[in-house]
Amino acid sequence: MNEAKGSLRAIEQKYKLFQQQQFTFVAALEHCRENAHDKIRPIASIEQVQSYTEHHCSNATDRRILNMFLDLCAELSKLCQRFEALHAGTPVTNSLLDKCKTLVSQSNDLSSLRARYPHDVVNHLSCDEARNHYGGVVSLIPLVLDLMKEWIAHSEKLPRKVQQHGAT
Repeated sequence: MNEAKGSLRAIEQKYKLFQQQQFTFVAALEHCRENAHDKIRPIASIEQVQSYTEHHCSNATDRRILNMFLDLCAELSKLCQRFEALHAGTPVTNSLLDKCKTLVSQSNDLSSLRARYPHDVVNHLSCDEARNHYGGVVSLIPLVLDLMKEWIAHSEKLPRKVQQHGAT
């Protein structure tokens, strides 16, 4: 469990760095949308960000920040798998883990996601169009991190033998 908590802390540190560059991230998505002639639909999935990065990204700064987002998503997905291997789970922990896995799925529709207080990532988006087009994609990581912290909190309350069951 300590190793999983350490991995989560490491991802949170990377996310803090990413969060400081949110405007760069949104600008990169905007540039890609322009290059793709795709200004109508919102950014709806990790898969779409991946496609933009591969096919419509025109400069190194944009590519770097988009890859940072994609790397964070991949790390969160791997951490879901590690959590799953830690113990068989309870209905509560299994539900939290299922939500995490769904959210970090490549094709999951993120367009309706919105992080709420205490996360202010959506509030930092400047205008209505930005909120409507990028609100889901900027909300993804903080929401998954919250679910993972909740999973750890519930898992730590389980009896030792349940925790160790998955580790054997």
